[in-house]
Amino acid sequence: MAPQIGYVLPTREFIMNGIPEAVPLLDLAAQAEGLGFDSVWVGDSIVARPRHEALTLLAAIAVRAPKVTLGTAVLLPVLRNPVVLAHQIATIDQIAEGRLIVGFGIGPDTPGVRAEYEAVGVPFDRRVGATLEGLRLCRALWTGEPVDWDGRWKVSGAVLGPVPHRPGGPPIWIGGGSPRVRERAGKLFDGWLPVSASAEQWGEHWTEIGQHAREAGRDPATLAGAVCLNLSIDDDSAAADRQLNDYLARYYGVTDPTGARQTHGSYAGPASRAAEWLDGFARAGVDHFVLRFAGSNERHLEIVAGLRAELGW
Repeated sequence: MAPQIGYVLPTREFIMNGIPEAVPLLDLAAQAEGLGFDSVWVGDSIVARPRHEALTLLAAIAVRAPKVTLGTAVLLPVLRNPVVLAHQIATIDQIAEGRLIVGFGIGPDTPGVRAEYEAVGVPFDRRVGATLEGLRLCRALWTGEPVDWDGRWKVSGAVLGPVPHRPGGPPIWIGGGSPRVRERAGKLFDGWLPVSASAEQWGEHWTEIGQHAREAGRDPATLAGAVCLNLSIDDDSAAADRQLNDYLARYYGVTDPTGARQTHGSYAGPASRAAEWLDGFARAGVDHFVLRFAGSNERHLEIVAGLRAELGW
């Protein structure tokens, strides 16, 4: 089966460039849908990397682009009360009629992220446990049955309405690439959405996730294998490389983007080689690409649509 192609909206980039308007983002989502992209994704942050609020924006995209799958790449669930979060996600999934995927993470250990967690009252050193418990609570609420919960949150006889369009709630994909994340991907969640540096690395880790799934009595074939990648496409390879470096340096607030390029799969160069690079990930087993562009979003959307036709996807 041919892999699906998704597009990450530049919500953070718009704010960095002094553009608060949301309509141009909705226009980009509609363009992606019109060019045959399978999914549109949004990132999440409140004050660490300010951007349009992910869930609010997805609700608008669900109406503006009524065919594509919608996803978070990635949501930080612990920034929100899980009872409220379960309600928000259920409502968006109803608006989207079951087209929602919840990709989630916990955020990197940086001063900005620590400050963000403190701002919303979440102890940073307890973020993993709080995230996992919060998602369990969401899943319980999505059943539509009365929920009693005695943990970090106290819930007594709560019944959520509406429940998500998809029975049991939308699929949940875990982001990240650490050994613990890979174990959780195989044993607990519906898919994996890392930023793997190479197709070889992704393939090795995907094999490991399959083993974890089997150990938990799950069928690895039911799990979604995705990857989030950066692209800077230009016939002038040097120009593409400069654009990617400038983009990553500004996005992450660093002077040297080498570290980001070593950990987050990134390509800079002509379209012909980009097709070969993407195909390497597909041959490793990726079934859903989530692509982020280093600027020139309209042009990149058109180029990738052409690459997809060339690859026969």
